[in-house]
Amino acid sequence: MLVKKIAQLFKRYTPEEKRLRLTIQQLVGFKPFNLSLYQLALRHTSASKVNEIGMRESNERLEYLGDAVLGAIVAEYLFKRYPFREEGFLTEIRSRIVNRESLNEVARKCGLMALIEFEGSRRHFSHKSIGGDALEALVGAVYLDRGYQGARTFVVERILQIHLDLDEVIENNKNFKSLVIEWAQRENKKLRFAIISEKGQKHQREFIAEVYIDDQPIATGSGFSKKKAEQAAAEKSCEILKIG
Repeated sequence: MLVKKIAQLFKRYTPEEKRLRLTIQQLVGFKPFNLSLYQLALRHTSASKVNEIGMRESNERLEYLGDAVLGAIVAEYLFKRYPFREEGFLTEIRSRIVNRESLNEVARKCGLMALIEFEGSRRHFSHKSIGGDALEALVGAVYLDRGYQGARTFVVERILQIHLDLDEVIENNKNFKSLVIEWAQRENKKLRFAIISEKGQKHQREFIAEVYIDDQPIATGSGFSKKKAEQAAAEKSCEILKIG
């Protein structure tokens, strides 16, 4: 394994590969041994390529692995940082850190979006989970290339400590749906939430929710789960109704 990694360091790269290798180094904090892992991590399913055994390859498998590794690293980090907090608190904060919206934002902040290879308009994918998916795939690539400690260093030093404000994550605890429900009860209004449309496939599925007050539509919101879509619609309703 060590001989293989040393060989990778002295491999001849094309000018394009050299630029990508430097960019990856700046992003994760160290030189990649196996550049092909990172190239795969940045390949969206829309740009999948057929490998030598006839399988279409994209970053989906690395995303699956990275999701598990990222969850473990964040769990360990929170466990050590908050030694006196209960399990429910740790679970909730981890969930907020690794949810799609949060990972999409980190991908945007660190410049990862510009590196992703995909087919179609960049504007078309701007609101999707493409950034968060690629970030998880990148964690998976680092894990395979540098092991758990390398992945942990990347996540802690390049994601958690630079692009996430934990105090803000902890304080951002508004449940907008509950606020709207309480307002409707107080004002004696009839309230209901409805999922009015769905689009996309598999983990790319996006839901659109709408809030109705006395059977009149007030606001819509989108998310990559029904719960997130309802929260987004509730948040807009709070703005319109000046709640909270």
